Amino acid sequence: MQRQENDPAAEPAVPGDIVDAVFAISCRSLPVDHAYALSQAIQAELPWFAEEPRAGLHTVYGAASASGWMRPEGAGALLQLSHRAKLALRLPRHRLDDAAALLGRTLEVAGRPLRVDQVAVRPLSRITTLFSRCVILAAEGDEAAFLAAAAGELGALGINPGTMLCGRVTPLETPARTYRTRSLMLAGLTPEQSLALQRQGLGAERKLGCGLFIPHKDIADLRSRSD
Repeated sequence: MQRQENDPAAEPAVPGDIVDAVFAISCRSLPVDHAYALSQAIQAELPWFAEEPRAGLHTVYGAASASGWMRPEGAGALLQLSHRAKLALRLPRHRLDDAAALLGRTLEVAGRPLRVDQVAVRPLSRITTLFSRCVILAAEGDEAAFLAAAAGELGALGINPGTMLCGRVTPLETPARTYRTRSLMLAGLTPEQSLALQRQGLGAERKLGCGLFIPHKDIADLRSRSD
């Protein structure tokens, strides 16, 4: 039996122009819906962040349970954060030195101190199953309408996933409005499509943590999630 070896030269190169800057943080807790407050705190320290078109924010998430991350319920619910919690910004590589201005700072996020310490650079991934915790699309209505809108926007980017799964509506509050967001999992992408989507994102409000995709290895785990 012949075994066909993967040819590394045939795999798409990971673009180095967009990366995640991953900061270690010290913070006991944050509100579940902390995207706006965190974005404002970052912009206060990094004034260029709001105007950088390819910059985005990964909101902070608590420890995972055995079946995946479980979102606390109820108004005023808090995420209890461990020492492993991270703050990550998706940035053009040329902004890494600028983002280092966060090091050693303590941000005030919804009245809670969040100290920023060490930073590491994480490249994008060739993994072909991607997950976004919050996506904002123009479509209103049920899951079918959301998935149809997602398919349309992905198709315009030349991206055609084999499988799409979305979660229930999760509100995201800002002083101006309340956004309706859904999580979105995409599987069956090509490596090229995966990298393109990580670089591009989907939908609106990257600065609020929406439309940014991260690699996910277990599709079965996501099928069991309700959010």
